[in-house]
Amino acid sequence: MASVTPIQFQSAGVFCRGDLYLPDATGPVPILVMAHGLGGTRDMRLPAFAERFQAEGYACLLFDYRHFGDSEGEPRQLLDIKKQLQDWKAAVAHARTLEQADPERVILWGTSFSGGHVLATATDDPGLAAVIAQCPFTDGLASTLATEPLVSAKLTARALRDRLGALIGAEPVMVAVAGRPGETALMTAPDAWDGYLNLAPAGAQVRNEVPARFALDIIRYYPGRKAAAIQAPVLYCVCDNDTVAPARQTLRHASRTPRHEIRRYQAGHFEIYLGEAFEQVVADQIRFLQKHCPPGSP
Repeated sequence: MASVTPIQFQSAGVFCRGDLYLPDATGPVPILVMAHGLGGTRDMRLPAFAERFQAEGYACLLFDYRHFGDSEGEPRQLLDIKKQLQDWKAAVAHARTLEQADPERVILWGTSFSGGHVLATATDDPGLAAVIAQCPFTDGLASTLATEPLVSAKLTARALRDRLGALIGAEPVMVAVAGRPGETALMTAPDAWDGYLNLAPAGAQVRNEVPARFALDIIRYYPGRKAAAIQAPVLYCVCDNDTVAPARQTLRHASRTPRHEIRRYQAGHFEIYLGEAFEQVVADQIRFLQKHCPPGSP
């Protein structure tokens, strides 16, 4: 029978926790490894995608990064690119040990910031069966330039305070993940505040904050530049009206991926998770999976 069970694995000696979705199938099946984007947790609309994939015969491993959600790690809410990439590799390694999963048919699924992480992870793992990058963050400069200059200046000042404080063991200086236009937050596009909060389940409390030091790192992260080295087929789901991960740069990086497919949507960065846009994108992703990694015998 199809099931959802808690799961945990170690990353650099710290436990990451998540959920394992198993389909109603016998024998090892393909498995998608999935995590959320900037400051998110696995319960923010990832189950909606996992349930669809599970119904099509795929297993899914959804996990929270260290410092977030149910996973361990102090300080809480720490956004650290290097650590998150380590968590991705640890999650993939764990997926390959699962009795119910086929270690030769591991698929990466990432969205927003994790859409960039899956590109970076796939560069170093030639054994992956496929990659799905949804409204992916690919270019640090492009995303930084999408932020209002005054907001960027305030973020930088707060980030420097936080980074210096961390050196002497001070409490983190926090900043909002999503804010309204003009507020000091990592995402301040007109659709960011409502879009980010609407991803949470009804009644859930969203911790809309991270240590500000992350603002010094984002401009130096360019996962899209690594796409040319990915051997697995990659599906790019690109939102033409994306105010967080601009589509122009994403399309440029996608075109350099050796085995790429591109699907475009007249939607914003946060619209892709809900309603008609969600139905369109998840249908395209299922078609891509069935083409490159069907759930039957390999």
